[in-house]
Amino acid sequence: MKTMQLSQITRIREAMEKEDIGAVLLTNMDSIAWATGFTGSSAQVILTPSTGLFVTDSRYTIQAHEQVEDLSIVTQTPGTAQADFLAEQIRRLEIPKLAFESGFVTVSTYDDWKKKFEGVELTPAANIIGPLRCVKLPHEVDKIRAACKMADACMEHVIRMIQPGVSEWDIGLDIEFFFRRQGADLAFEPIVVSGERSARPHGRASQKKLEVGDFITLDFGCQVDGYCSDITRTFVIGEVTDRHERIYNQVLKANQAAIDAIEPGKSGKEIDQLARDVLAEADMAHYMGHGLGHGLGRLVHDFGGLSQRSDTILAPGMVMTVEPGVYVEGFGGVRIEDDIVVTETGADVLTSFPKNLLVLS
Repeated sequence: MKTMQLSQITRIREAMEKEDIGAVLLTNMDSIAWATGFTGSSAQVILTPSTGLFVTDSRYTIQAHEQVEDLSIVTQTPGTAQADFLAEQIRRLEIPKLAFESGFVTVSTYDDWKKKFEGVELTPAANIIGPLRCVKLPHEVDKIRAACKMADACMEHVIRMIQPGVSEWDIGLDIEFFFRRQGADLAFEPIVVSGERSARPHGRASQKKLEVGDFITLDFGCQVDGYCSDITRTFVIGEVTDRHERIYNQVLKANQAAIDAIEPGKSGKEIDQLARDVLAEADMAHYMGHGLGHGLGRLVHDFGGLSQRSDTILAPGMVMTVEPGVYVEGFGGVRIEDDIVVTETGADVLTSFPKNLLVLS
């Protein structure tokens, strides 16, 4: 743990120096967990080139001392408002200018800080933490890899109950039970959609029972030691038609083409467009309304991505999903999703459950 914390704090300080930022206030709990290893729900971090304060309340004092190293731990005084206590620490450190995570601060919080942090210039710093979290350190990739291995095992487990007459809801419960029994958390509520409902990219499991001729899409992930996996596979129930195969095989072709094209220096837009071009070969590109992929890390939708609007330039250590999909209203949909880490030469695929079309009965 100590190596992780030193590495992330050092990376933040290096970014601060590069951006000429003398002090930064972290208030987003995902950023704080990433930087310090703290797993509680309330904390703030004040970081300067030479000083680091970890501020929490009395509920987490013991936990903070167990999990946080290399930062001074300060417990908020009972009965004191959070902004007042932070202002006291900022005055004590004689900070004249303070950067903050502007993407995670409400207008009301910002207005409160302006009143309480008297004499301190507040500056938004949207690009401090995000780019760092986008590129994972080796130990972070190892944790994502472990979460992917568990997701693969869950997929292998749950397909055994997929047959006509079983409800989407029961399959979703079995996915959750599997992860809980393994001591993992859900990365997000599992998506289980079948038949015409599989044309809903983020549809929730319902009481609908599986029928012969249905597509069924399973999209789920778990969180292991704070890091997420995210896998999607689509199957056919009982009987496959030419239409099933045509849609499935084109999505699979787009998935593999995108993975094969990934390498450092390429843009998220470029990879996304390549997948759409493959779908367009079969006049299916207009059936994909979402981006090709997103960053993956402590959040299932972490920093970075592959989409038509993405400004991400791929670099070694970035972890992304690759998930082309085709969704035909009134018939059904297919999505095939893998998790990859960008390497010096291409992409290392972290999910390994087979992608050939499986007919389950």
